Amino acid sequence: MLNQSNHFDVLIEPWKESDLELLHRLNSPEMLKHLGGPETEEQVLRRHHRYVNLKGGEAGRMFRIVLLPEGFSVGNIGYWERVWEEETVYEMGWGVLPQYQGRGIARAAAKAAVEHARLEKKHRFIHAFPSVDNPASNAICQKLSFTLSGACDFEYPPGSIMRCNDWFLDLALISNEPTEGS
Repeated sequence: MLNQSNHFDVLIEPWKESDLELLHRLNSPEMLKHLGGPETEEQVLRRHHRYVNLKGGEAGRMFRIVLLPEGFSVGNIGYWERVWEEETVYEMGWGVLPQYQGRGIARAAAKAAVEHARLEKKHRFIHAFPSVDNPASNAICQKLSFTLSGACDFEYPPGSIMRCNDWFLDLALISNEPTEGS
């Protein structure tokens, strides 16, 4: 577990079986407007099963985002393996419940998740593929010093092509030293 501060404390904890209710709360039209809309109950259950089993760093990790000191679960964040441009990299994604957005929570959680991926020393690059129409997620990538490779067509959900920005971070170049504004 890593603790990151940004006007408040955020903790990321490994996803567990009891986090299904949080996944249901994240599966809303407002939350998924840039990702093709809400999933069916069957899709949510499959996703939850994948999240529960993404642990130990074998193929990635999934976390719930906890706001401290309250202890509220306010979102999720994670990274997983994917082949991108003929190389195995990590892809990362996140979601923060609407009432907690705009407070730097996703940025703090993303910083902690990137640090987890860096410490694993498994893949050199981590990518994020926010929709070109999602200014908040693109801003998070920029604030965390990801490099914008450019816009690309990305299949998500399966069978649907969306226009995304390909942001990447070289995990080998990240130090664990605090940066200004951290």
